[in-house]
This record gives sequence, structure tokens and C-alpha cells, in this order.
Amino acid sequence: MFKLKPLSRTGIEAALEKARHYRLLNEPWEAESICRDVLTLQPDRQEALVLLVLAISDQLSDEAGGDPEEAQRIVAQLSDDYQRAYYAGIIYERRAKRLLSHGTLGSGPVAFDWLKKAMDLYERAESVRPPDNDDAI
Repeated sequence: MFKLKPLSRTGIEAALEKARHYRLLNEPWEAESICRDVLTLQPDRQEALVLLVLAISDQLSDEAGGDPEEAQRIVAQLSDDYQRAYYAGIIYERRAKRLLSHGTLGSGPVAFDWLKKAMDLYERAESVRPPDNDDAI
């Protein structure tokens, strides 16, 4: 049996950079694993929490991937009002897109509700956004 080796505190910055890289390579499960390693050492590390939310929501397009409820629990740990609203909106938007891509009978109204929630969250994020940050727009 393999024994998992913990990440060192001095390796956190490089690990987060690698997690960003894995997301760009469309390997969100790798990014998720790295973020969880970082959060083992620094449970309140905001950058790792954001990357973890994005990695989980990246997997929503996979059949067996991504747990949107877990992603929402992680969003609740973010310390910034803007980030909580913005990333919660991303989760709802990606859930709706996944539902629509499957084309299941009756999925339209549910997807519409989720897109509406996403838009409401983006509006909330816009109202508390930092200067020069147009992401929620």
C-alpha cells in the first residue's frame, strides 16, 4: 500500500501554481487534489478555497464529477462577500449548463431557476465588487 506524503509548507505557492496549471490543462481532479493538500496545512487559505471551488465546478460537466453542494459549502468559507456571491453564481451557472447539455425532459425550468439564481448572485457580487473588477458583469 502506498503512503501519501504530505505537502511541505514551503511548497504551498508552487503547489497552488500547479493547481492553476492543471485547471488550464482540463484536469480539474488533479487541481482538486492539490488544493485539498494545501488546505490540510492551511485550512483558511483563500486562494486554495477558490481554486478548489473552481476545480469542483469544472467537473460538473463530467457524468460522475463535481459535487455542487460541497462546492457551495466551500464558498461559505470564503471571507470576502464579493467572492462568496461570485463563486456561488459560477456554481449555479455551471449546474444549469450541465443540466441543459443533457437535454433531459423537463430540465429547462430547473436550469432556468439555477441561471436566475446565478444572475442574482452576480448582481450581488457586482454591488460589492472591488474597484476595477468587472468579472461579475
